[in-house]
Formats: sequence, structure tokens, C-alpha cells
Amino acid sequence: MKGIDVSYHNGNIDWQSVIAAGCEFVIIRLGYGKRHLDIKFVDNVNEALRAGLKIGVYYYSYALDVEAAKAEAQFVHEILQKHGVNPELGIWFDMEDADSYKARNGMPDKQTITAMCSAFICTLNDIGYSYVGIYASYSWLTEVIDTTQLADYVPYWNAQWGSCNGFSRARMWQFTDSLMINNHKFDGNVYYR
Repeated sequence: MKGIDVSYHNGNIDWQSVIAAGCEFVIIRLGYGKRHLDIKFVDNVNEALRAGLKIGVYYYSYALDVEAAKAEAQFVHEILQKHGVNPELGIWFDMEDADSYKARNGMPDKQTITAMCSAFICTLNDIGYSYVGIYASYSWLTEVIDTTQLADYVPYWNAQWGSCNGFSRARMWQFTDSLMINNHKFDGNVYYR
């Protein structure tokens, strides 16, 4: 199944053109860091659902320790409850350092990063969400996050731009950051049913 992921950076989206391009789902950024709600989250959720797309959500983590990861998970729950959102395609913990925030503020070691992933997932599992996974680049999934320490049921969303998904355990694959739809650029994804 083909889809995209979006945040406020994508601006106003023509959802009918997304569907016309063959997309069936969208993963929407809920927020980032310490309780920052993506300003387009509610609009993107409502408009995507109205257009008939399946949705999931992701949260860009700025956590530097386990307690901060738990707080991010709790914020995700609060927002989903407040807006009555049920993300059919999961809640995804975006674990990366694309803007070098972690590097500037004391990059956690690999064990701490793995523990943060576990804490985020377990916090939401304990609340009652069964579909909680990890988004990361291929290099983070294979060199930074110790996925062998995480439960077998944890789904992964592999960001590996190119012609093949090299992470065999991936439930979803982000294959490009340059999927053109109606002259707008999106991240392109494949969800494995």
C-alpha cells in the first residue's frame, strides 16, 4: 500500500491529488520535543480522514533520557484523547537526530537510545495502544538502536531512500523524500499489509 507522511512543513495539502496519485494512507506528525503540537496536526487528521485515507501518527523525539521519552508518550496519548483520534496505522516514535539537537545537547549512548524507544512503546502499550513502533533510518535501526532488546511485536518503519528496503523486519518503508504529487514534494512510503 502506497502512502505519504506529512507535517506542517508540507503546508496546505490537496488530499484529492494525493488519492489520485494512488496513495491509500498518510502518517501525520502529531508533534515533537517537549509537548510541541504540530500546528497542522488536527487539520491534517480531519482532512485526510474526510478524503478516505487511512492514518497513523508519528512523534519526533527530542528525548535525551528515558523519563523524557515517557513524557513524550504521555503527551501523544493526551492529544489523541483530546481530539478523538484513533490511528489505524499506528503511533510511531521518530528516533533520529536530523537537526543535530541530540548532538548539541549530549547525544545519548546506544543503550539509552534503545531504552528510550522501549519506554515510549511500553508507556503507550500500558495505556492501551497495541500498535506502537519505531521510525528510524536504516543506519539507526542497524547501528544505533539495539532492536534485539525490543519485543518481537514492535513494528519498524525504515527510512532508506532508494530502490530497496534493506531492513527485513520493517512494517513500513520510507523510500524517498522526493515523491512529487501535483507539483508538491512528499516523503513516499510503502506499507506492507
